[in-house]
Amino acid sequence: MHGLMMDTPLLISSIVENADINFHNREIVSVTADESLHRYTYKDCFRRVRKLANALEKLGLSHGDRVATMAWNDYRHLEAYYAIGGAGYVCHTINPRLFPEQIVFMINHAEDKWLMIDPLFIPLIEKIASEIQNVKGFIVMGDEDTIKNTTLNNVISYESFIKEESDEYKWPLLDERSAMGLCYTSGTTGDPKGVLYNHRATILHAYALIAPDAMNLSNRDCVLPVVPLFHVNSWGSPYGAMMVGSKIVYPGPKMADGETLYNLMEEEKVTVSLGVPTVWMVLLQYAAKHNKKLNSLQRTIIGGAAVPESMIRDFQDNHDVFVQQAWGMTEMTPLGTVMSLKHGMENLTNDELVSLQTKQGRGMFGVEMRIVDDNQEVLPWDGIAYGALQVKGPWICSDYYKLDGSAQAHTDDGWFDTGDVAKIDPEGYMQITDRTKDVIKSGGEWISSIEIENTAMGHPAIAEAAVIGVAHEKWTERPLLVAVKVKDQKISKKEVLSFLDGKIAKWWMPDDVIFIEEIPHTATGKIKKTALREQFVDYKLPS
Repeated sequence: MHGLMMDTPLLISSIVENADINFHNREIVSVTADESLHRYTYKDCFRRVRKLANALEKLGLSHGDRVATMAWNDYRHLEAYYAIGGAGYVCHTINPRLFPEQIVFMINHAEDKWLMIDPLFIPLIEKIASEIQNVKGFIVMGDEDTIKNTTLNNVISYESFIKEESDEYKWPLLDERSAMGLCYTSGTTGDPKGVLYNHRATILHAYALIAPDAMNLSNRDCVLPVVPLFHVNSWGSPYGAMMVGSKIVYPGPKMADGETLYNLMEEEKVTVSLGVPTVWMVLLQYAAKHNKKLNSLQRTIIGGAAVPESMIRDFQDNHDVFVQQAWGMTEMTPLGTVMSLKHGMENLTNDELVSLQTKQGRGMFGVEMRIVDDNQEVLPWDGIAYGALQVKGPWICSDYYKLDGSAQAHTDDGWFDTGDVAKIDPEGYMQITDRTKDVIKSGGEWISSIEIENTAMGHPAIAEAAVIGVAHEKWTERPLLVAVKVKDQKISKKEVLSFLDGKIAKWWMPDDVIFIEEIPHTATGKIKKTALREQFVDYKLPS
């Protein structure tokens, strides 16, 4: 027996229709490719979204066809998000920081029909255009001046593309399980793998992230997503923020510029911001150098990599900004957990609170979690046991695009294996301790490289740290700490080890400390330990 409810599909176009009615005067502010500031309302945005949908329809696209974007966080990219997916096509977001050969692979593998690009990426696309197989033409996200000197064939400016189109458009009534977005993993090993999002998963994910115990977004917020629109839907923020009518501020190509981020936050009265630790490191360094305080920002949601305790304390002690860690993956649309306080935690001491904030948080409704040992036995949530982290839920991928199960990412009973090693405490707070491939096993025991890294970064002279395992005759592997010094600061190996003493288990203590100029990162800002291991493949620990 079925209930008697209307069978209304969950579609991203419904966000457009609702926001256009209820939040039409809310602002969207963005830094553009020429670094000028653009400002308009939701109403202006959705008028242009409908014009773009009409223009795309005239290209002869079929439902499910892929239209790729390669652009910074700005208003035109946001328009593309809604027009492409809402009209029944698939918005394939491409990370410009990847290697050219990876970009070529993704465009060809996705069989993209058209490519929408930021003017700043024209030179990159010109270099690889001859290797692209299926793209029929290029839409440059600017006016006519942006395409004057390009060598690309069949190219049109975005503004010319939509100029003559009607701003009336009837959104198609799609199956909510229709694909609407495509994002490839960063592909640190092997070719990138595509994750194909549908409308249903995207809407459910947006509902979950705006909840009070998640990102807690509302119409009263001003949101600055520094996490890029070209990667995992900017953590779902384009959908969640518009679902509740938040003011949105985009930094354009200035995503890693501390001064720009600070000025945007202050001038636009930003209350919530989203980004990876490396971005916030730049912002905090700028604020400290110029003796500035973040006055409007209330919360920052940090993901992509573990957040060191020192960063949490800097935000909270010096700026009164509450830090929430979040965790997820491309395969999870992407959010799985967010750090929020439970009832009864109101009177935690500052140290107890910070200790809790170093964890990645509790699973959002819709995400199930478990940790298992090497034999796939489920481990207890006791805050002690470490295991492989597995998840399932309605916005977690069931397979990779065009791989048909060959990736073998799922268990026999349907759980997705994240590749992370974690522990979960009795209150449900999950903490990542390592990637499976990065685990250091010394004498048969696991060592958490992430915990050592975060502890080391608590030293004021260490800007960034990474720990890798190196070969050892007796113990198989031992930890090597690789660190980057804060500019103009001096620190020795002895001082680092002394600082770590008493803060980590004695048998976790690195056997050596090496200082380098820069730690390699992936295209999404994570420490690239594969590159570090290659760099130190012949390294011999001191005897």
